[in-house]
Amino acid sequence: MGDVKVLPHPAVEEASTHNAEDTTNNEPPTIPTWRLTLLIISLCIGLFLSLLDTSIVATALYSISIDFNATRSSTWVALSYTLTYLGFAVPFANLSDVIGRKHTWLLAFILFFAFSLACGFAKTLAQLVGFRAVQGVGGSGLYSLTMILLPEIVEERKKKWISAVAGLVVAVAGVMGPVVGGVVTKYTTWRWVFWINGPIGVIAAVLFLLTWPGEDMMKHPPRRSWKRLDFLGSFLLIAASVLVVFAFQQAGLTPNSWTEAIFLTPLLTGLLCWLLLFIWEFFASTHTISTILPPRLLKRRIYTSAVIVTTLTGFANFIAIYSLPLHFQIVNGTSSLTAGVALLPMLASAAVGSILGGLTASHSFPALAIASALMALGSGLLSTLSLHHGVQAKTYGFEVLLGLGLGLSISSSTLVAATNRERGDHAVAQGIVAQARVLGGSIGIAASSAILGVMSTRKGVVDERVAYTDAFSKTMWVSAVVACAALIFSVGTYKKAEKKQEVEEEEAVTEGHEGGSEKTV
Repeated sequence: MGDVKVLPHPAVEEASTHNAEDTTNNEPPTIPTWRLTLLIISLCIGLFLSLLDTSIVATALYSISIDFNATRSSTWVALSYTLTYLGFAVPFANLSDVIGRKHTWLLAFILFFAFSLACGFAKTLAQLVGFRAVQGVGGSGLYSLTMILLPEIVEERKKKWISAVAGLVVAVAGVMGPVVGGVVTKYTTWRWVFWINGPIGVIAAVLFLLTWPGEDMMKHPPRRSWKRLDFLGSFLLIAASVLVVFAFQQAGLTPNSWTEAIFLTPLLTGLLCWLLLFIWEFFASTHTISTILPPRLLKRRIYTSAVIVTTLTGFANFIAIYSLPLHFQIVNGTSSLTAGVALLPMLASAAVGSILGGLTASHSFPALAIASALMALGSGLLSTLSLHHGVQAKTYGFEVLLGLGLGLSISSSTLVAATNRERGDHAVAQGIVAQARVLGGSIGIAASSAILGVMSTRKGVVDERVAYTDAFSKTMWVSAVVACAALIFSVGTYKKAEKKQEVEEEEAVTEGHEGGSEKTV
């Protein structure tokens, strides 16, 4: 009888290829300090701008709604950006494995830059919403690629610091958005909220092109074949994310629609897409498709818990960023500038929290638990604010608690996700975290809009200030509950203390797979 040739199972073949790719980036980067510094600055500028645009319209929405005479539907200016922003983070991460990190970042930048300018020239609300949607695609790429590149361009011992930097930019940019938006709207026109990306973006692009490292400075990840891209998974992920958020946003715009098709159809379709997505991902993982949500990654308890906490943190983060400025303007009667400045305590405390997150890199569980508790406390206290002319002094103290929790959570969860995965999953792991944060934030915006719609209906829209005061209180109460859920899920990031030598041996096993290499960037 002749020899029987045993063919490898597709899943084994995928794992083999996956492990082979792990070896291509074992050599630490040797980028000169000056070059590395400028490259990090360029990436952080792009990250900052993309995140700034998720919240910069918060204080400009009032002016935009008056300009286009569309008070209730003006929230689509914010939501159209965040919907595409959340939908394309993981697809961009996968695309970077095919055409390379450099080309993917440049593609994202061009989309973001071009449509930022287009937003400023919009003549109708429909045009503005459409341009913002495409701008969000580019912003998503800038966010995702920066989160992927920052850990790749530094040595292993510096990764906790680079995660702190990334967390700092994420926390500060989100809160800075309403501040910048308020200043711009006060002294110029809301159109400069979008045009401002032009000159600043050019600086980032020039620095990026001048400092991008060659093969002699950094071993670039191998490229994958187009055939391995998870096209169906990408489509299902985008559809699932967008439809669920769309359903809640429509519920907010259309009173008493919770049992009607306008709410139920997109919601149920979105949930079905989520179910189909997970079924497809488990099926695709047995073949040579580069899955967009790798089951092997989702099976990691610490990583999955960090992703859930990230989603819940995004919910609380975006609710605060969008609800507080509107509360200051509508309830307290402040200008857009004052509303933005009133957020500075949350900005400062978020920055401090992000730095603390980097310093507590080896204590992720207590950091995330404390962060979630602070978010719950801050949100709960903000829910007690009453109808009042002018910003109440106690508001600033409540903001500090919330901001500290947000900054600490964002920085810590980013680092946990970056260190609890296999090297070959780096891009998709960071893409999932990026997408999770914005998904939670988008649901938060939609939820606050829905609550406002319900409260306005109950009040008969007789007194806008009274209706919004009640809506804000309910919204921050929901945020506090979500933060408590984050506290519960943070328990999943707990792990027993390990000896330093054991940790190093485990990392060596994870990163030391042998294999070939493919065409590089």
